[in-house]
Amino acid sequence: MSIGENIKEIREKKGLLQKELAAELGLDKSSYSKLEKGLREVKVSELQKLSKRFDMTIDQIVNYEGDIPSEVSLEDKSAAEQNRLFNELDEDDRQTVLKIVDKMLTTKKFNQFFQENIAK
Repeated sequence: MSIGENIKEIREKKGLLQKELAAELGLDKSSYSKLEKGLREVKVSELQKLSKRFDMTIDQIVNYEGDIPSEVSLEDKSAAEQNRLFNELDEDDRQTVLKIVDKMLTTKKFNQFFQENIAK
């Protein structure tokens, strides 16, 4: 499939109208229609906007295979699966998550210490 066909299929699966995406991309409906039909090239800036709107990467749009990524929830996953998903994050995101967990653990220990030693 072409990029235009991918965009059309994703748009339809997400229940969006051509005129909605055309407005978000700053295009008239005719230009947007040409984009989906492959009669007009998609600009990188348009792909960036579409990736944000679709909540997909540009690569997922360009190489679309019919599956729209669904929201990931760790709640119902095993510890091993949670760890595997955590390791899929890029290094900066992993470090951010670890800093948040460190802060929460530090706060918990401080509160326990306060309750045990000072609040009596």
